[in-house]
Amino acid sequence: MGPRQRRTGVRQPWQSSHALLLLPIALIVVITVVDVRFPADIHLGPALVIAPAITASFAGPWTTGLIGALAVAAQVVIGDLHGGLATPNHIVQIVALAVLSVLVVIYCAVRDRRRAQLDQVRSVAEAAQHVLMSPLPERIGQLRIASLYLAAEDEAQIGGDLYAATRADDGAARILIGDVRGKGLPAVGEAALLLGAFREAAHRQASLPDLAATLEQSVTRYAADFEPPEEAGERFATALLAEVPDGDRVIRMTSCGHPPPLLLRADHTVSIPKLRPSPPLGVRCSETADHALDVFPFESGDTFLLYTDGVVEARDSNGRFYPLAERVAQWAGATPEALLHHIRRDLLHHCDGCLGDDAALVALHHTSTAHRRLHGRNLEAASSRMTAP
Repeated sequence: MGPRQRRTGVRQPWQSSHALLLLPIALIVVITVVDVRFPADIHLGPALVIAPAITASFAGPWTTGLIGALAVAAQVVIGDLHGGLATPNHIVQIVALAVLSVLVVIYCAVRDRRRAQLDQVRSVAEAAQHVLMSPLPERIGQLRIASLYLAAEDEAQIGGDLYAATRADDGAARILIGDVRGKGLPAVGEAALLLGAFREAAHRQASLPDLAATLEQSVTRYAADFEPPEEAGERFATALLAEVPDGDRVIRMTSCGHPPPLLLRADHTVSIPKLRPSPPLGVRCSETADHALDVFPFESGDTFLLYTDGVVEARDSNGRFYPLAERVAQWAGATPEALLHHIRRDLLHHCDGCLGDDAALVALHHTSTAHRRLHGRNLEAASSRMTAP
């Protein structure tokens, strides 16, 4: 956006409000002229209260007060020309119009104050959600990454679904996508717990099963400390852990009750890798958990699409689920960003823009060359930003 476009965008609200201001002024003039020309027994002056009432819908208290003062002045003119200001009827009309104008101004002031408070709360909430669900790096080694989050709850940027990516100490890229029980803002606390546990443990654990066991312990401790008695045993999260070693053409995965990903090849074929999932995190203790490690070929040009069940469980007006595997075949050769753009548009069209659950997707594309900018000091800086609480 160039400077001229930015200046035009800034001026538009100002021009719009001042154009609307002509309406109450015109009403005051018309009502005053008509009332003066009508016989003395016909009173249109009380209709002047419409002017400040209309102004309050698009302007602030100062502008509304100015229009109210103009309306009172017009009522004074009408009273002076229709028998004088000393008549009881005109005095009552002037006082009533002044009182109503003051009440409208007070309403505007209270409304604007609450709007400012709401904007401040919303900005803080957006900042907190942005920190919690920080954007994934576009590149890690030979891996190109794109992500998409669609919250089911209005005004929310994060809910029960989550994703994160970082580098392990051996240089491998590690990715998490998960779905905690519940949706929207009530599930943010558990999502934050799982994200924090992953960012802390992803660098330390030697294997994905060990990492899954660590996440299991975190979820179990959280449930023991904060789970209400009436929800005993109902706090859990599904998760899919993926690892792409730097320089290798394989991908390792450990599933904890999460839907399997889709493998998209450049020839527009789509397949579903067969995982050996363990129960969701929090369903059983880590001592008895047996997390499997599955390894699949990951050739240059391939794309693994990770997603949460909010995507495939989105329904249309006839109750049909969104056919993700069928739809993505036509975009199998697209870049990760373009792929998620197509899915987002098609998914929202399928469910008429109303998701029944949070939805998250992560596209992992294997390139032929590593992304050198994430090595050395730049890599350390990027990792510190990604792992910041």
